[in-house]
Amino acid sequence: MADQPSYTIEELELKAVQIREDIIKMLEHAKSGHSAGPLGLADIFTALYFNILKHDPKNPDWEKRDILLLSNGHCVPVRYATMANAGYFDRSELKTLRAFGSRLQGHPERLKLPGMETTSGPLGSGLSQACGMALGLRMNNELHRWVYVVMGDGELNEGNIWEAAMLASKYHLSNIIGIIDRNNIQIDGPTESVMPLEDLRGKWEAFGWHVIEVDGNNIDAFIDACAMARAITEKPIMIIAHTIPGKGVDFMEYDFHWHGMPPDHDQAVKAMHELRTLQGRIVSEHE
Repeated sequence: MADQPSYTIEELELKAVQIREDIIKMLEHAKSGHSAGPLGLADIFTALYFNILKHDPKNPDWEKRDILLLSNGHCVPVRYATMANAGYFDRSELKTLRAFGSRLQGHPERLKLPGMETTSGPLGSGLSQACGMALGLRMNNELHRWVYVVMGDGELNEGNIWEAAMLASKYHLSNIIGIIDRNNIQIDGPTESVMPLEDLRGKWEAFGWHVIEVDGNNIDAFIDACAMARAITEKPIMIIAHTIPGKGVDFMEYDFHWHGMPPDHDQAVKAMHELRTLQGRIVSEHE
């Protein structure tokens, strides 16, 4: 960000809680959408928008910005909530999620919302898009801009991902930082039951990538991982970020049924209570 404010880790953690609360409100109001993935990604998106990325909410097309792609577009509620909290648009607009004519559709549309770099929905396309953008930056000699691409682990079933992985390795696209949301679930169940991915680190290393594994719900550790990634100069980088699907809401955590399901009113009330009390670890003086 131009004139990036400095936040402590504790302040970033509080922002992540606010973003999770906004996600619950959005999904309840829309009565449709995905819960587990966006909640699990809140720490990563908080770290990206409030610490890692070079970006400017007042000038979304800033020519020196880093590029952030969301390949698993169904998780876009976390990006909308984070962008609103970062100042791209007013948080009141979050309640238009999935409404007819809204800028905040169920999958992101590049031409509708400033700051959204790509339209996404069909899984498996984001890494190919990242390769094209990274090659373009290199051709323009823009050596201090990075392309970050967030992917779901379930979408690694798509062959397009691995074609892009080979291309990025061939051309030594070290300006790509891939981020896999390794939450171990997809719409039909656990990833290792649907289509096993392990040894996931070994796969990416065999394709010529530098791999970093990290706790994706630890903001401090994720920031450090991205700093290490930017120091690699000869290979594309893949960060395997282990996250908890539904993070912060006990009855959603680890449950693949919440992959594509929103909370109803009662569930939303319970979820908000869990988020505001850190799953009961903070006791209100009014209770």
